[in-house]
Amino acid sequence: MKRKAHMERNTKETRIQLSLNLDGCGDGSVSTGIGFFDHLLDALQKHAGFDLNLKAAGDLHIDGHHTVEDAGIVFGQVFSEAVGDAGGIHRFGWAYCPLDEALARAVVDISGRAFFRYSSELELRRVGGFDGELFTEFLRAFADNARINLHVTLIDGSNHHHAMEAMIKATARALRMALTRDDRETGIPSTKGY
Repeated sequence: MKRKAHMERNTKETRIQLSLNLDGCGDGSVSTGIGFFDHLLDALQKHAGFDLNLKAAGDLHIDGHHTVEDAGIVFGQVFSEAVGDAGGIHRFGWAYCPLDEALARAVVDISGRAFFRYSSELELRRVGGFDGELFTEFLRAFADNARINLHVTLIDGSNHHHAMEAMIKATARALRMALTRDDRETGIPSTKGY
């Protein structure tokens, strides 16, 4: 079964095209008009092993909020479609990733239940043209629309670039683990049976 999906979404605020192959090799093309956000998405696809092609055009003359949040919405919806019924996967994943002084942890449950928790004592600031508070907006929009549980914690860190990059890499690695096929699992990994 191929775990791929594609979507185009156009609103008055953004135009987004996104294709995703969960069983890729970390290749693709990302263009949102926000350099550091592109950098984070490149890291996510590389470390998750996804092939992600994303083209987003948004109302950046206002700010990056609509572009980043809508990218998270579309990414989550495409992810959910590509996962399908989640049969035969490990379902749970977790990872710790360091980047210099920063250390991050992410834990994911591909459960069909949307929940996002973010924990950090560092108030994320702007890196390049990317407003740090949009980092959690992207992850929340993704988790809600992917219908997954996602817990992301910055354990330590002072450099905002390092902190966000460590957290996105930990998220990517946790997703990669959760999506790994489990030959012992013939159905959906749930006691509910669905």
